[in-house]
Amino acid sequence: MASTSSKTARAASSRPLISPRFLAEHRRQRLFLALAELTAEQGYEATSISDIVRRAAVARKTLYDNFGGKEELLLAATRDSIAAVLDRVEAACAAEDEWPARIEAGLDALLAEVAEAPARAHLVLVTAQAATPASARLYEDALVRVRALLHEAVPADAVAPTTTEESLVGGIAWILHRQLRAGEAERAPQLHGDLCEFVLAAYPAES
Repeated sequence: MASTSSKTARAASSRPLISPRFLAEHRRQRLFLALAELTAEQGYEATSISDIVRRAAVARKTLYDNFGGKEELLLAATRDSIAAVLDRVEAACAAEDEWPARIEAGLDALLAEVAEAPARAHLVLVTAQAATPASARLYEDALVRVRALLHEAVPADAVAPTTTEESLVGGIAWILHRQLRAGEAERAPQLHGDLCEFVLAAYPAES
């Protein structure tokens, strides 16, 4: 008869193992979320490393094993959040054939992201814009990428001034900025109709 210890060893060896890479990424995401939540609640300057590791429930060493400090964490979290939002918006646009539908789907995806992940949206649209010069550049780069998406979605014969895309994207970002600052992220999807009209009205078809 097998000993209890050998049975325990066999049972342990048969359990699926969680990879170290998965665990490391999970800890990174917890740090990202903790930073996003805390900066939304109390601002970037008031948020300390101690606050972040306490909220993320990780050791301080874990943070410093992955990031050089608070700003490096901020930049990594902002890049991660921008990528998640833009991936969702791009996928929504790509699923539609007609350009007005692409605009509507892209806005729907953006507003859903704001409502479903308000801390992450706040990090990109509010915190990053003012926290540090490097994070502000990430914010501006994100707007450039959104303008490129809009440019690709609109057909060449849609007549509009050359500054149209910059004005539209900047206007939407400002509206969402105010919504997030007011603590009304859950209401973002209610803006869909007005924002669709705002964008589509800027591109009258060429006669």
